[in-house]
Amino acid sequence: MAKTKTTFFCQNCGTQYSKWQGQCSACKEWNTIAEEVIQKAEKSDWKTATAPKKRVAKPQKVADISYTQEQRYNTKNNELNRVLGGGLVPGSLTLLGGEPGIGKSTLMLQIALQLPFKTLYVSGEESAQQIKMRAERIDNSESNCFILTETKTQNIFKQVEAIEPDIVVIDSIQTLHSDYIESSAGSISQIRECTTELIKFAKETATPVILIGHITKDGNIAGPKVLEHMVDTVLQFEGDRNHIYRILRAQKNRFGSTHELGIYEMQGSGLREVANPSEILLSKNEDDLSGTAIAATLEGMRPLMIEIQALVSSAVYGTPQRSATGYNAKRLNMLLAVLEKRAGFKLGAKDVFLNVTGGISVDDPAIDLAVVAAVLSSNEDIHVPKDICFAAEVGLAGEIRPVPKIEQRILEAEKLGFASIMISRYCKLPKETYGINVVKAAKITDVVHYLFG
Repeated sequence: MAKTKTTFFCQNCGTQYSKWQGQCSACKEWNTIAEEVIQKAEKSDWKTATAPKKRVAKPQKVADISYTQEQRYNTKNNELNRVLGGGLVPGSLTLLGGEPGIGKSTLMLQIALQLPFKTLYVSGEESAQQIKMRAERIDNSESNCFILTETKTQNIFKQVEAIEPDIVVIDSIQTLHSDYIESSAGSISQIRECTTELIKFAKETATPVILIGHITKDGNIAGPKVLEHMVDTVLQFEGDRNHIYRILRAQKNRFGSTHELGIYEMQGSGLREVANPSEILLSKNEDDLSGTAIAATLEGMRPLMIEIQALVSSAVYGTPQRSATGYNAKRLNMLLAVLEKRAGFKLGAKDVFLNVTGGISVDDPAIDLAVVAAVLSSNEDIHVPKDICFAAEVGLAGEIRPVPKIEQRILEAEKLGFASIMISRYCKLPKETYGINVVKAAKITDVVHYLFG
């Protein structure tokens, strides 16, 4: 038996210390440093048998490295495929995080049941009977999915060797523990060791592994930050448990873009893919209401039409309030200053509230013009026509600036039945005419004259 070693880890950020101290010098949190006992046991391969000796790697020229495009695993879920960049890459490690009860286990079990490949679903949080009840609710058809309730990695790898699955799902990484580490499951050292073993298994066998991870109260993945560096893809499952819509984003992706977005609707039978997000982001209200405007934005390669709502009212307490939901509050203050300086609107003594409907957060500067239109509409109490949308950035000088991929936004607006779209005069369009009226503006004053006369 090797000598036992004691170290101290910050349970919030994973920083290691040689002795205990009250405050973590890395994340500045108090009382988060805890002692963990690490036993230096002799490690073997992830396999039970002794691995054959490998040749020592030698440096190669880039031109001499052979490369073949690997076939990705189709998950039979278009939203997940889009966020991953086309499907699961063989030998990849994917980490899925989200709030408790948001639907992480439901999504992974639903995908595991739909896959045509042999899938091993390892659960350390639920019993086999609980998973069976959920599977009956989601999908009653016969599937090639095996359920294993186990938390010890050595036992998991024994079953992996026995059934040789094509895809492995771990629910969750915080419940696993390894014999090589004496600390409890969920500790910094256990998460790091278990993830290392899974990475070695995935890379040596070219088997995709999906990890479900808990998050902290700040919304970050629980455990050391190195966990996110070790895996290939980090997905974030967002949404409000009180609403039915869920959003899947990629925070890190070594095999594709991180700008793609997947939208699901939570139903009694599982998660339904939302192929046309504009159906949930645009209200069906037929009344002419002031303070609303439609923006044409992009999430990756997917164009979205989102509704911007604004409310402008007189400040009650003397100090005006500025509140934005789903939009950068500092950028809202900047646009209000532009309206006051360049267009002459006195908004300095008024409360301004802004909301992006659908519960999503947007950082695309192309919605600036829609924000301006919604604020002015509420201030003047004049509604913006429902058949017009906006796609342009607003500069500090009050100029309307062009945004990238403008043709995709125009075609999406045309497909959804909008009559007009307002863009920058300086946009370079590939063709002259479209099936939608393209209105070009150069300054804020042009927008005001066009909308409000």
